[in-house]
Amino acid sequence: MLDKKLLSIACVSAALLAVAPARADVITRIPTNDKVIALTFDACEAGERVSFDRGILDYLLLRKIPFTVFASGKFVRDNAEDIANLAKLDFVDIENHSWNHPNFMNRFSQAETIDQVQRTDAEIEAITGRKPQFFRFPAGNYSDVSLSAVESLGHKVVHWRWASGDPDPRESANALYNRVREKVVAGDILIFHINGRGHHTAEALPRIVEQLEAENYRFVLVSDYIGTPHPKTAPEPFTTSSLRQRFYDVLARAPLTAIPLAVD
Repeated sequence: MLDKKLLSIACVSAALLAVAPARADVITRIPTNDKVIALTFDACEAGERVSFDRGILDYLLLRKIPFTVFASGKFVRDNAEDIANLAKLDFVDIENHSWNHPNFMNRFSQAETIDQVQRTDAEIEAITGRKPQFFRFPAGNYSDVSLSAVESLGHKVVHWRWASGDPDPRESANALYNRVREKVVAGDILIFHINGRGHHTAEALPRIVEQLEAENYRFVLVSDYIGTPHPKTAPEPFTTSSLRQRFYDVLARAPLTAIPLAVD
């Protein structure tokens, strides 16, 4: 009799496991041994309105370096024009970072978590025309309940293997640069802030990028390796003007030390 009860319980447990969705792991690196790095930037807005750090953004756009922005819904709403323009670029992804950046989503119910994600999805899709496929928990805090809620909406959760520490004003540009040099490995997802909270990021970023390029790293989007790749713009036909523009692009992407200066 006891054996039959145990067998019955085992069968029910197996059936539940068979129909329950498997919980994916939180992604902390790109699954490859290629020498690639994913630059990601959090654009949080919880209280008062904030905007893009132009020092960071202008550098990334000038160099056409692939990068992913994890933006809160309020930030997207308050910076709609910039977000719309960035979304037109095939080397930029806009992803979900909650609606108003609550730092303790590990305490949230399933319904509260879903509300944060869906409101932001709707805001981003309305402005960019593309629904996010990735989510990043504010401060990296989550529970089994909140993680399962996010995954139930079809999102993959993308965090980081180690943090740059750039929101700390005591972290100098040299400290940020040295931390990357010491810790970075192939496939890392780097996290910085592009909403003014990365106090020395704009100063450190060019040095970080040039150092990694000197070590033969390439910069990629998270979506190049995980989920659905960002649609790429078809290359322009070769014309005199397009060749001239490509030459200028090469100059813009080259480290300053690599550009020869004219000598009288």
